[in-house]
Amino acid sequence: MAEKFLNYVAGEWVAPATGEYIENRNPARTSDLIGLFPDTGAAELDAAVASAQRGFERWSRTPAPERGLVLKAAGDLLTRHKEDLARTATREMGKVLDETRGDVQEAIDTAYYAAVEGRRLFGRTAPSELRSKWAMSFRRPIGVFGIITPFNFPVAVPSWKIFPALLCGNSIIYKPSEDVPHSAHRFVEILLEAGLPPECVQLLHGRGETIGRAIVEHPGIPGLSFTGSTETGSRIGEVAGRLHKRLSLEMGGKNAQIVMSDADLDLALEGVLWGAFGTTGQRCTATSRLLVQNEVHDEFVEKLCYEARSLRLGDGQEAGVDVGPLIHEAAREKCERYIAIAREEGATVATGGGRPAESGLADGWFFEPTVLAGVEREHRAAREEIFGPVLSVIRFDTIDEAFDINNEVPYGLSSSIYTRDVTASFRAVEELDNGITYVNAPTIGAEAHLPFGGVKNTGNGHREGGWEVYEFYTETKVAYVDYSGTLQRAQIDVDW
Repeated sequence: MAEKFLNYVAGEWVAPATGEYIENRNPARTSDLIGLFPDTGAAELDAAVASAQRGFERWSRTPAPERGLVLKAAGDLLTRHKEDLARTATREMGKVLDETRGDVQEAIDTAYYAAVEGRRLFGRTAPSELRSKWAMSFRRPIGVFGIITPFNFPVAVPSWKIFPALLCGNSIIYKPSEDVPHSAHRFVEILLEAGLPPECVQLLHGRGETIGRAIVEHPGIPGLSFTGSTETGSRIGEVAGRLHKRLSLEMGGKNAQIVMSDADLDLALEGVLWGAFGTTGQRCTATSRLLVQNEVHDEFVEKLCYEARSLRLGDGQEAGVDVGPLIHEAAREKCERYIAIAREEGATVATGGGRPAESGLADGWFFEPTVLAGVEREHRAAREEIFGPVLSVIRFDTIDEAFDINNEVPYGLSSSIYTRDVTASFRAVEELDNGITYVNAPTIGAEAHLPFGGVKNTGNGHREGGWEVYEFYTETKVAYVDYSGTLQRAQIDVDW
């Protein structure tokens, strides 16, 4: 009998009022049923919001350095449980253990960074234009935040959102992806063990179209942070704009690695293999386009295909596995559709392109690491997010052409250039229209203490991580103290 997990509402673990549950299965071995998780209904949200509002009233009055100590304790617990959390994440989302260990480590880093920021929620003082008057600004929390997260980083992405939100004095209602609910359950257990007041966090499992939508539309939730598809993010943006909610969107990507003819080709090869096929291509920062200068194109693609074919597919919990499964059947079918589209548009499958033949992989959602050659810049495979281990290779002649190809897609998250030319490197940093650019490194690898996010259809201008995220989770208040003892009027001419 599969274990039934619960929501966390108003300081208690509770069953869903609907009585309905969602199966959580291992994508590498779908016969492995991890557990049953609540399929929460929209009507259940009111109780969570009321509890979160009570939690906010208490937590927002707790000094920020004291809030930081709770997050420090959460970081300590994450460190202690790093291995079992990594194994939990690998079992339910598929990527290899080395990657889920990194996933948890990123949450640890984020916790410790947030803890320190509890002593750094700085405001500003400024001179008043009037005599005997003091002027200053300070940061204060906003209220209840709805946190909606994806499957691909089951521990890291929630930490990017939840730790800063809590550090700033807000309370949260957390709706994880229904594909990785067990990691979310463990995450909330750790927060509570670290000493977070119970009503500061609510955990609601379920589907995006029901409980997720209800969180977005609820008038008692003034702030939202969402990571997921551009299509869903756009719909959330429409609702949030109408309801005047604070909103951070982190959405799609179509990231390019540019390989110049003077590059260290071995280094560039390592970079694209990791960038394109790490996490089975299921990263918003994944390398989904490879732009190779004509002089080295054929040589580089030949080496790439050889190395891609040598990658071992399998259960990410097993030693020696390089690439795990896709998250579910729909993700694999999407990859197959784009392979068919690419062929129709004139591209060729240089390697991969389908389900692996090994019988031992038949019970999982596996897809071969795929290289598409002969892709043109206008092809759909070169412009649309696939979110799988499918890499489109595009030739170019000049660096200006490469920059144009990078910039013309609707997304703008990450980019990368491999070159020994310092001028080309700095031009890339300035001219590539992305929120992140790497020089001689792949398109993945963001660090917890720097801002993370993109431009165009990738986001709405806010950043996760680093110092900027603390501005999103707070609002500025300005205070004036007039100790002159007389009425002074700003912007009114005075005869001194």
